[in-house]
Amino acid sequence: MTFAEKLRSIRKQAGMSQEQLAEKLGVSRQAVTKWETDAGIPDIENIMAVSALFGISIDELFSNEKGVKKASDYLFESVTEYDIDEPKRFDMKFGGVKQFTLAGYEGEKIRVRLVSNTMPTLQNDFKVRIDDIKKRIDLDVNRKNGVTEAAAKEAVSIFVHIPTPYIGKIECAVNAESVEIRSLECDSIELDTKTQSITLKDVAGTVEINCNLDMEVSCHSLNGEVDINQVSATSKIYVPEGVAFTAFAKGIGTSISYEKDGKQTEAFSVPDAENIIELNGIKSELVIIASKTLQNEEGVR
Repeated sequence: MTFAEKLRSIRKQAGMSQEQLAEKLGVSRQAVTKWETDAGIPDIENIMAVSALFGISIDELFSNEKGVKKASDYLFESVTEYDIDEPKRFDMKFGGVKQFTLAGYEGEKIRVRLVSNTMPTLQNDFKVRIDDIKKRIDLDVNRKNGVTEAAAKEAVSIFVHIPTPYIGKIECAVNAESVEIRSLECDSIELDTKTQSITLKDVAGTVEINCNLDMEVSCHSLNGEVDINQVSATSKIYVPEGVAFTAFAKGIGTSISYEKDGKQTEAFSVPDAENIIELNGIKSELVIIASKTLQNEEGVR
């Protein structure tokens, strides 16, 4: 669990709103929102204040942060923001990057952060274009100055935050080493991607993943539907042990198998459950794995 997730969890356990926590710490609600969405981290004085307020050590607050890359961990960044005042459909194209994170937050701006440790010319080499067309936002990230997609996939990561009150349907195209979607609730998210690792945290609605690479999909909770569309691929999806879902295999030559404790087992899907896992495509396999680790991290939903 990251610092952002831990702060959100202990605040909710204490029965506090973001506004109440902000008042106790003497900061703005927007600051708390940034901390809870990995858009920023507190300074040392506020970290100490959080530690004292909730009776949790600083070491414990950051105990699982080792190895976790946040937008604030990088040497170079380029930030683009755009105000939104009504529900929109988002159509986003990012091309190739190293790491991609899409998250919702309680705000009024879409924020796009490009970050890197090795590309000091980041602001000049990439252009973020945002077009507001009636009920739709078109967002594209374009490379300039001869920067190749290979270079971008080696050196650049993107963190996108969308205001939760204004999220309609999301269509997102990105090729990345890893993809994370979190803190999002909307009708549907369609992800066109080339990646081997996808993480879903606190995502509600229908998530449709179009990818022809072998993938590992980690669902820290299930609250809706996850559709995986593949051709000639074998993928794994991890779900918290004990969560109820119905699984379907559709298409030509597709199959679903199940695994617990590292061993293949009988199907543990539940007929007519509200949550759905669906495999579509041609000659593809999906292994559904019950994970005690995910159960312990997020709890069964």
